[in-house]
Amino acid sequence: MNPARSASAAAVVLATAGTLLGGTAATASAATTCASPVFKRQFFANTTFKGTPKKTDCDSAVSESWSGAPASGLPKDDFGVRWSVTRDFGSGGPFALAASGLDGIRVYLDGVRKVDLWKNTTKTVSRTVNVTVPRGKHTLRVDYVNWTGAAKVKFTYTPRTSATVDKVGPLTPMDPLVSYDTANNKAKLSWGGNAEMDLAGYRVYRRLRGSTNWTRLAATATTSYTDTPPATGAVYYYEARAYDKAGNESAGTADQLVTSITLAAPGGLGSSVTDTTAELSWKAVPGAVKYRVVRTDPSGGEKVTDVTGNHLGDEAVNRSYTYRYKVAAVDGTGHLSPYSDTVSAHRPPAAPRDLTATADVGAALLSWTVKPGDGTVYAFHVYRSTTLPVRTTGEPVSCTTTYTELPDGSRKYSCTDDSAAEGTAYHYVVTAEDQASAVSLPSGTVTVITAESDRPPAQVTGLTATATEYGIELDWDDNTEPDLKRYAVYRGTVLGEEGGEQVCSGSEWAWLSPSTSHYRDVRLPDGDHACYWVDAIDTAGNSSRWLGPVSAVTVDELDLTPSVATPEGSPLTLTADTPDSGGVHLGWSAVDSATGYQVYRWDPATGTYEKLAATTDRSYDDTSAARGTTHYYWVTALYADGTESAPGADQAILEP
Repeated sequence: MNPARSASAAAVVLATAGTLLGGTAATASAATTCASPVFKRQFFANTTFKGTPKKTDCDSAVSESWSGAPASGLPKDDFGVRWSVTRDFGSGGPFALAASGLDGIRVYLDGVRKVDLWKNTTKTVSRTVNVTVPRGKHTLRVDYVNWTGAAKVKFTYTPRTSATVDKVGPLTPMDPLVSYDTANNKAKLSWGGNAEMDLAGYRVYRRLRGSTNWTRLAATATTSYTDTPPATGAVYYYEARAYDKAGNESAGTADQLVTSITLAAPGGLGSSVTDTTAELSWKAVPGAVKYRVVRTDPSGGEKVTDVTGNHLGDEAVNRSYTYRYKVAAVDGTGHLSPYSDTVSAHRPPAAPRDLTATADVGAALLSWTVKPGDGTVYAFHVYRSTTLPVRTTGEPVSCTTTYTELPDGSRKYSCTDDSAAEGTAYHYVVTAEDQASAVSLPSGTVTVITAESDRPPAQVTGLTATATEYGIELDWDDNTEPDLKRYAVYRGTVLGEEGGEQVCSGSEWAWLSPSTSHYRDVRLPDGDHACYWVDAIDTAGNSSRWLGPVSAVTVDELDLTPSVATPEGSPLTLTADTPDSGGVHLGWSAVDSATGYQVYRWDPATGTYEKLAATTDRSYDDTSAARGTTHYYWVTALYADGTESAPGADQAILEP
C-alpha cells in the first residue's frame, strides 16, 4: 500500500491559533489552506463523503494510483477522495476537462456536474468534456471513490487554444504605470499580470499625441517594457495589451503619457591630429544611441560615419589636406539632433625619408626622399646637434634645398650645411612643413664627422696586382674615413735597372667611388711589365700622396700572343668587339670577287688557328667564346678557284 503523497512544495499547511498537535479532526481539516492553483485534498473512510475527513492536505495535481489504503486510518476499499480548487480564470474561455478512473469519478464546475463516471469497474474509464468557463473566479471539484480493488484517478483541465475554437480575448492588463528617465530618454511601462491560463504574452504600443495610429513596439512575456522614444520633445502615449495562444488580443490599458526630451546637438566638439589620424571627440548627449559624423573634404565631397561612442579616429585622410567635421546625435528611432558647430583637422606631411649625410670640409651634404602621398611640402627644416637626441625647437640650420625627380614620382632633396666646424661629429634630423604650416615628425637621425681642410686621408695599404687572361686585377684595403671622396688608380712603367733603385712612372688611369676597393684593368695580355699605385682623395681635395712616397706594385702580364704570326697583305680589315648580349662579334670589309669568307680562331692547345665557320656574310657572332680570357681571330676571303686570301686579324677580351 502506498501512503498518501505529501503536499507539494508550493502548498502551505497552517494550523489554527491555539492548536498544537491536538484537537478534533474537524479542527485539523479546517486549518488546512492550499494556495491556488494547488488542490485541497480530503480523504474519507466512506464512498458518500460523509462525516469528517480522515486526512486533509494539498496536491498540485490529480494523478494517483493506489494498491492499498491511500492514507493511515482509511480502508483499502470503500473510500473516497475529494479534490477542490478555486482560481481566477481571467477572461475564461473554452477548456477541456479530462477525467479517468478506476472506479468512480465525478467532476463539478461551480457545483454543476460536468463529468459522471460513477460505477464499480475492473478497468479504467475516461471522458473528456469541452466546457466554456466564464471570466473570473470559479471552483473545480473532483470526487473519486474506490469500491474494491486497485484505485486509479487522473484529472486535468486545459485551455483550448485553437484559433477556430477560442474566440475569447484576454482581459485588459491592470494597473499600468509609466516612468520616464530624462537623463537617458528611457520610458518604462509596467502593468499587472493576467490570470488567463492560455496567455501568450503582452504587446506594447505607442502613439503620438494627436494621432489615432498606434505603433506596436514589442511583444514580451514580462510585465514591463522600456522604450526610447524619438527625442523631439513630442508627447507620446503608451498602452499594453494581453494576447493569448489563439492570437486573441485584449483591449489596451489606460493610456500612459510621456513628454520626450529634445535631443540636443553634441557640444564640445574638438579635433586633433596625429601623424596618421584625425582625432575627434565631443560630449555625450542624453538619449543618443549613436552619433553621425559628417566629413567634408577639400573638394566638397562628404563622407558619413556612424559611431556608438563620443569619439572617432579618422585614418582615411590625406596628408596636407584640411577636412571639416560636424556631429549630430541619433536616438533609438533614427531621429537626428541638430548638427554641432564645425571643426577642422589637417593631417601633417610625412617625415622625410632615407636621410643620409656625407662629410665635407667644415660641411655636411644632406639628402632625403619624399614619396607621392607624403604631402605637399612648402619648406624643410634642418636641425643639427652635437648631442642626442636632436631637438626640433629653436632655429633650424640654414640649408638651401634642391631636388631631382625620380622615376617612381618621388623627389630626392639635398642641401649642404656650410656652417659646420671642421673635424666635428654632428647629428642631423629634418622636418617637412606644408602650406598650412603643419609640421611633420622628424626624420631618422644621421651622424657625420666633417672633414678637416689640411688633413689628407691615409695612404692606401694592402695593394695587390694579379695578372689574368683578360688583364690585371687590383685589390687594396678599405679606407673607412668618413670624408673620403674617391680613389685614383695610376698605371705606368717601371724606370731604373733591376737590382737598383726603381720608380713607377705613370699617370692617372681611373677614378673610383669610395665604396669600392677593387679595380679590373682590362688590357691585352702581351707580356708587358707594368706598375700600379692607388691614391686616396677626400672631399677637401687632400691627397694621400702628400703624406710621402707611396707604395707601388709591379706585375708581369701573361703573354697569350699566338705563336703563329699573321701574314701581311690581307685585302680585308677585321674588327672584333664584345656586345652586351655576350660572345664576340666579328665584322670585316667586303672583298671584290670573293665567293665567301672563312673564320678562324686561335686554339692555344693545338697552337693553330682552327676553322670556326664559313659564311657569305660580312659578319659572324662567336657565341661559343669562353669568358675570362682573350680570343684571337683570322678571317680570309674565299675565291672561286678554291684559294683564299691572306687573313685579316684582330682580338677580343671577354671579362669573367
